Amino acid sequence: MKQIIDNLSFDEDGLIPAIVQDDTTSEVLMMAYMNKESLLKTITTKETWFFSRRRQQLWHKGATSGNRQTVKKIAYDCDADTLLIIVEPAGPACHTGEVSCFYRTLLPSKASNKRHIISQLVQLIHDRFKHPVEGSYTTYLLREGLDKVLKKIGEESSEVIIAAKNEQPAELIWEISDLVYHMLILMEIKDIRLAEIKEELAKRHIEKKGEKDE
Repeated sequence: MKQIIDNLSFDEDGLIPAIVQDDTTSEVLMMAYMNKESLLKTITTKETWFFSRRRQQLWHKGATSGNRQTVKKIAYDCDADTLLIIVEPAGPACHTGEVSCFYRTLLPSKASNKRHIISQLVQLIHDRFKHPVEGSYTTYLLREGLDKVLKKIGEESSEVIIAAKNEQPAELIWEISDLVYHMLILMEIKDIRLAEIKEELAKRHIEKKGEKDE
């Protein structure tokens, strides 16, 4: 570990840029700088530590706000002069309260919104659970409870099968989308996180593939 850190390219001030990315959504949350000491603290505590160029001292992300970042992985680029920190955030990364520091757009792209749509939908469902909105179908399902949601999942599953048999791609996409939405409602009711599903899928398909390659 020490040898790898010693081989990283820190600048003349002993700093290296660190890009922080959400493990669940893959959204880039922030960019800050680390020196060797803050990097070692990040590795040992499994929480992000950075070096403030303005204050000339280390700072522990979330120490004051509570929005700590649990480190899942640390990677570095081909030139060894930039770090990528994959984290599980306990709250917004930005001091403004925004989830990401990169919340302002210079060149808008609809594609980026699509990339995060599942995570956004999960958050919307969670918000409806915590703060019900009258007239909202999501609020209605959450209020009706497990049996109602399970019934809907059964109905949507049947409709997916029928649509697949009809060989109408647009209809099938519609029905699969309905099924996914109702499954996310079920996950909220049963307190299952999207990260847990991703982890299970990784164990089944990615990690096993890696073992076979070895």
